[in-house]
Amino acid sequence: MKGRSKDSTRTLTERILAGHEVEGAFKLRGSAASAEGRAFRVDQVILARTPSGAIGSVAKGAPRKSAVELAVAYPPECISWGQAGKGSKGDSRAEDRAPPSGLLMAQPGAGFAPLVHLERFAAPGRLAVADDSRLALLGAIGMLTVSAAGARIESALELGTIDLPEPVSILIALSGRLRPFVNVRDAAFQLLKNGAREVVSEVARRSGAPVILEFGGPATKQLSVPDRASLASLAPRLGAHGALFPADDKTETFLRDQRRSKAFRAVAAEGAAYEVTIPLDLATVDPLLLESNAEVLPVRLLEGKPVGQVILGGDSGATLRDLYTVGSLLKGKRPPGNVEFLFAPPSRQCLEVLARDGVLLDLIAMGARVIEPDRRVLTGDCYPPSGRDLSLSTFDPPEDDGAGGGAPSQRVTASAETLAFALAHGHLGDPRGFRRQVRVALPRQLPTEDTLLLGGTRKDGSPRRSRPPSADA
Repeated sequence: MKGRSKDSTRTLTERILAGHEVEGAFKLRGSAASAEGRAFRVDQVILARTPSGAIGSVAKGAPRKSAVELAVAYPPECISWGQAGKGSKGDSRAEDRAPPSGLLMAQPGAGFAPLVHLERFAAPGRLAVADDSRLALLGAIGMLTVSAAGARIESALELGTIDLPEPVSILIALSGRLRPFVNVRDAAFQLLKNGAREVVSEVARRSGAPVILEFGGPATKQLSVPDRASLASLAPRLGAHGALFPADDKTETFLRDQRRSKAFRAVAAEGAAYEVTIPLDLATVDPLLLESNAEVLPVRLLEGKPVGQVILGGDSGATLRDLYTVGSLLKGKRPPGNVEFLFAPPSRQCLEVLARDGVLLDLIAMGARVIEPDRRVLTGDCYPPSGRDLSLSTFDPPEDDGAGGGAPSQRVTASAETLAFALAHGHLGDPRGFRRQVRVALPRQLPTEDTLLLGGTRKDGSPRRSRPPSADA
């Protein structure tokens, strides 16, 4: 790790905030962060934790259009909005309060908020405010996303601004190339294993400022936006307030596939100065596991341990390529009878593509049960593991969820390839034991019909479907 130089080039965070400051020019931070927050213009507001409460608070005033470019509310539970709040602690009933005009309302089944938003609305160079720290993965596309709650969320909706303390950035310098059967998810766990959380904590303590992880280095160009999201999703676990990747050719390709090419803008920070640089050589990463106590272990140390449950999908850690890979690795294999196989589609788009190409059929043939994209799946309140056998999942369970009291102790987070090995053999093992590497070709024409995203109603009372900002014609 190396200390910060005197180079005055702006980091990605500084570049984005410089274009959003409401009053005065954004100054590069010195040796210590300012204790006073500054007002910044907000482009997007994302409600995914307790959306009904925020909507109700804003609706108490005179009805008005949201002051931001885009505001979206995602139901954390897959029940009707009319029942929302009955099972959500601290959430108000949405039907009792009229939402602000222009607020998009995702319906149950649309998918997990982070992945749906990444596909349909996230855009480079934007500043977003979310009520859930798990939305930090949107930094994969070059959009700075900060978490807030209560009055700060309501202010962002009503006024279109938010006060933020001046952040400090840490660079994660990626190099090398992942080996066969080693997933970018394993690379995220390697950061935790290498002590990145302690580095973030020390920088935050020394500077008194929120920390943003910025990813760079030559290996960054190898990673797709979904792969970048798998890395960025670990930011809350590392103690960071957000994560950012540069917006480059990979970003433009992702947006083009989503028919949102007009949303692209290049965002880079070549030669920027950082508080600390943490190197990570992808070529040195092995298949890893993240246990419920936050300890990271090589898969080989738990070789042969029985697995009773596998949950593929969720809101992080499983890209569309990962899902295709699992389908290919398991095709033609007979499922062991001792493993419960649950598939929680990250988004409706993923589910539709998998069904269209027959991959979903391959998963079902292995005994997969398709379950709803519900937050309680992540916390372990829904489909808890039974018995003492391990429960493997591709997503990182929420650390700060008070409703469920945390994930079950036998819940372990692993890569999609590690889950595939457990499904094929009924026990834990190094996915490199497959030996035969599979190659998958992802479709470039992705379905973008937002059937479950509503934007108010027409005069006849029917729901109005809304197009995402900057969508191509």
